[in-house]
Amino acid sequence: MPTVNQEQKRHIAILGSTGSIGTQALEVISANEDVFQVEVLTANTNADLLIQQALKYQPNVVVIADESQRETVSNALRDTDCKIYGGSSALADVVQMDSVHFVLTALVGFSGLLPTLAAIRAGKHIAIANKETLVVAGELVTKLAQENKVMLLPVDSEHSAIFQCLVGENMNPIEKIYLTCSGGPFRGKNRTELANATCQQALKHPNWDMGSKITIDSASLMNKGLEVIEAKWLFGLEPEQIDVIVHPQSILHSIVQFEDGSMKAQMGLPDMKLPIQYALGFPLRLESDFPRFQFVDYPQLTFEKPDKKTFRNLGFAYDAMSRGGNAPCVLNAANEIAVSGFLTQKVGFLQMSDLIERALNEIAFIESPQLTDYLETDRETRAFVKDML
Repeated sequence: MPTVNQEQKRHIAILGSTGSIGTQALEVISANEDVFQVEVLTANTNADLLIQQALKYQPNVVVIADESQRETVSNALRDTDCKIYGGSSALADVVQMDSVHFVLTALVGFSGLLPTLAAIRAGKHIAIANKETLVVAGELVTKLAQENKVMLLPVDSEHSAIFQCLVGENMNPIEKIYLTCSGGPFRGKNRTELANATCQQALKHPNWDMGSKITIDSASLMNKGLEVIEAKWLFGLEPEQIDVIVHPQSILHSIVQFEDGSMKAQMGLPDMKLPIQYALGFPLRLESDFPRFQFVDYPQLTFEKPDKKTFRNLGFAYDAMSRGGNAPCVLNAANEIAVSGFLTQKVGFLQMSDLIERALNEIAFIESPQLTDYLETDRETRAFVKDML
């Protein structure tokens, strides 16, 4: 691995450091301390873990979005040099600091939008693990990134795979991409079998260790639907250029097909630390001790079509993407509340799709939304679905 001196270290702001992506990113940074420096750590409510991380990594700035816990964090870190801020608005402020080089957006859901926009306006390159930001306001985000010459480096394993396959292919148009999908814990189940599916069952993903929200999204195939919309904006694609295939082994992460019919794929064991490290270190591939894939351990790699009749959320995502405007924003907000309702046992697994469908049908459509429209659509949709719950 190339040696990087102190002045060349990449100073990283991790938005959502206590979540699954954030904690794995810190593992990557620990293994590459001569390359990366933790500059900012933020958490929503998990003050205890945030304090532990701050004591270990000694960042310049710590943010706890839950203002009520700011004093607790401040007291725990009073003997350090960390600057402590509270409140969600602080997230958009700290990413603009001159000392920040890269921003890893690992927040969950709509909450990532405003901090990401602030970082882009400040000219910070983004390692984006918060797919909802592009789902909700992809046109706005990508246009702003182009204007500010900011890289959007995908962290999702599927989009990282597409990105890696496109390196060196600037002059070669994409004919089609295939996003792979494990199928989640309910692959092969029908609606009758899913009628009484429990939260505990849905959280048992066969291949990936992720946070609860994304794991439920994977079980309902909404995660793949959100990724389809994210891919449209990341790679400048039309809906008909994006396909989804179920690949239960999660070894082949995604595929690009070019105009001559040739296809390139990226493969590896299901480990999120690899795409995290690739994004933070781009354009370098940093040495790692991650487990290596062995072909003899996987004598069969299989593929099948997704069941859109049973898992309706994937179809909703395609419809919202094709419709455009604020429809993906409605989709995302409705899904976030529906998933929260399922996790708290207020709604059944299949009923999540019913809530999303009704919101898509009844929330007013805006063809060319501005930022204020996205914010209002998100607020209105959340209130609408909460009322149904």
